[in-house]
Amino acid sequence: MSGDAPRERRTGGGAAGAVAVAVDRGVCIGAGQCALTAPEVFTQDDDGFGQVLPGREDGHGSALLREAVRACPVSAVSLRTGG
Repeated sequence: MSGDAPRERRTGGGAAGAVAVAVDRGVCIGAGQCALTAPEVFTQDDDGFGQVLPGREDGHGSALLREAVRACPVSAVSLRTGG
């Protein structure tokens, strides 16, 4: 995986309601709003860029997931639902 590639993880095998959470490292500026807003889903890597925690690719049922997407000042965090 290239250093600038989006870090996208999908779950649910394309089923309705499946969620894909992504942090685009090429856009991320390391503000950390995703990790501050939904720490059960996001963290920051050693370079300070946001990333989805392993095993939390489905949003982990976080009520704050959509708020974390909105909180990103450069729209590097995205959420897609299947269906």
